[in-house]
Amino acid sequence: MDKVKIALQYIMPKHLLSRLVGKLAAAEMGAVTTAAINWFIKQYKIDMSEAAAPEASAYRTFNDFFTRALKPGIRPLCEDQDYIVHPVDGAVSQLGPIKEGRIFQAKGHDYSSLALLGDQADDAKRFEGGDFATIYLAPKDYHRIHMPIKGTLSKMTYVPGELFSVNPLTAENVPGLFARNERVVAIFETEIGPMAMVLVGATIVASIETVWAGTVTPPTGKKVFTWDYPTEGPNALTLEKGAEMGRFKLGSTVVMLFAKDALDEFADGVEPKSVTRMGQPFAKIED
Repeated sequence: MDKVKIALQYIMPKHLLSRLVGKLAAAEMGAVTTAAINWFIKQYKIDMSEAAAPEASAYRTFNDFFTRALKPGIRPLCEDQDYIVHPVDGAVSQLGPIKEGRIFQAKGHDYSSLALLGDQADDAKRFEGGDFATIYLAPKDYHRIHMPIKGTLSKMTYVPGELFSVNPLTAENVPGLFARNERVVAIFETEIGPMAMVLVGATIVASIETVWAGTVTPPTGKKVFTWDYPTEGPNALTLEKGAEMGRFKLGSTVVMLFAKDALDEFADGVEPKSVTRMGQPFAKIED
């Protein structure tokens, strides 16, 4: 059955399906929308007591529900300046060193950081010998993405690609998954060097948004696009540790890249398959 699930992903019209679902998720359909949200809450056992608006009827569209805000204080931020924090609610897929420009995906699979970053060679060089972490967001999770550390935006890259599912089964069976799916790469300058936040699209992910550019995808494209941003002066965009930096409309994956010697060690309990909660300690900064 697993082989059938993977085979179907290769032949199904993933972009068309994703865009159709996206249109439905953005539609205001009253009672139909509320019923769909209630079904989703029950199906995925979502804890709505954490939501700022816990009632399904409070959301005009499914997207509004999916990108719901949490109650203030429900995700306390680790203020210890020696630690960066988890950017999302989810589960660690993999993490560790970037070895000879390769990132570990799953047993028998890895991919290049160069490909992940849209073949931007200068960007890839900045992360040689550094560390990575891949975090998967399940449908039940909170889908806003936050800053692990204070950073100033220097570049954004849109990379076209496939829209395979990014669940654990697919990660274990589709070669180079995160470097072949559509994605948005945001690079920040931080006190510990450059940090890349790679927001990876997936099947039925209706869109990827950032707080500075709004919706980046859709529409989709066939070319890599880059945007450079000033890191000094009145137009520089600096986001504080814990600040929101983007959103997924329907679930996906975040891949983080750090420069060599930026991180000392991952926090206690942070390992593959461990649950992440936004704001909790993720890794200790190198002294």
